[in-house]
Amino acid sequence: MSGKRGLFISFEGLDGSGKSTQIARLAETLTARSLDVLATREPGGSAIGKRIRSILLDSRTAGLSPRAELALMFADRAQHIEEHIAPALKAEKIVICDRYTDSTEAYQGFGRQLGAQVVLDLHRMLCQDLWPDLTLLLESELGASVARARNRNQSSRSSEGRFESEDAAFFRRVHEGFEKIALRETNRIVRIPAGTIQNVEAQILGIVDSRFPQLTNRAAVTR
Repeated sequence: MSGKRGLFISFEGLDGSGKSTQIARLAETLTARSLDVLATREPGGSAIGKRIRSILLDSRTAGLSPRAELALMFADRAQHIEEHIAPALKAEKIVICDRYTDSTEAYQGFGRQLGAQVVLDLHRMLCQDLWPDLTLLLESELGASVARARNRNQSSRSSEGRFESEDAAFFRRVHEGFEKIALRETNRIVRIPAGTIQNVEAQILGIVDSRFPQLTNRAAVTR
């Protein structure tokens, strides 16, 4: 890898699109190549972030205004970058993050109808304008993804169901938001069509190895 900094990869998509599964598989593959990987998530990637996450995602949280929600998302992200992401990149690690600012733009900018520009402005001011080197957008059928996320929360008795309780119009706006972001950020975002876990995993690894051949080269050297 470059001597300047590590690599930053984010995963995006609707809840229930399979992000957690694919992040775990990619992290396992890269770690097996003797690469140093930090797999993390937003919100909740730091100790302070976990407390913010409990407010943001708890289905018992009522009356949280869209602007307060947006502010909390960026409070979590600013702390996450300062405490974990930036130091890991400085140490030349590979950071794999489950959600980043694209999710905030999709969910708060489009879903909550606050607009994209306020999200991008806050990112520039609060997040050192740090963007991933690669973003993998896992595509999925809207209704099926929401249903999987709701079933997952119910089966695990999780209280993290505040967003899943939103109506269909909200999720249509979020889905449209991801589509628009992907069309705008064509150099950074790669869309991954839905498929079997193994098929999606193979697509992701192929894209990562194609974009960052140094990872394969380093793995060959360390074996």
